Amino acid sequence: MTLPKRGERGFTLIELLIVVAILGVLAAVVIPNVGRFIGRGETEAGKTELTNIQSAVVAMMVDNQLSTLPNPEDTTARSDMTLFPDSTSAVTVDKVTAPNGVAYLAGDKAGFILYQHDITADGALTGLVNYTATQTTKGTYTVDAAGTVTQVTTGY
Repeated sequence: MTLPKRGERGFTLIELLIVVAILGVLAAVVIPNVGRFIGRGETEAGKTELTNIQSAVVAMMVDNQLSTLPNPEDTTARSDMTLFPDSTSAVTVDKVTAPNGVAYLAGDKAGFILYQHDITADGALTGLVNYTATQTTKGTYTVDAAGTVTQVTTGY
């Protein structure tokens, strides 16, 4: 390290205090805005997830030619899509034929569900369809017999 030559000077205390004050003002302006953007993003994510679940229920109802859900599980809010919206309808009663016209078999899964739904009625696990991208969601949902989904919690 070299010694400063005569006449060279460093920063004064006033200059350093001015820089610190400017940085403080910038931080006071930026930090609340970042927090607001994060909160808005979580709200939008919750709305998007609700829309995705509603679209998945409609697609499942159309594929299975349902005008109403036989046994919607509307008493418990669920985030597991292997149980939502109806995991109890009997194969022999409610699930008479698959959309391809083939009768459901006794070995097929019960209910009309959004994740791992057996749509091809082949008696094996080869014809499973996922109406949602993941098995679980961040939020919890209920559904009525008409297929209208309600978001109970967002999970964010």
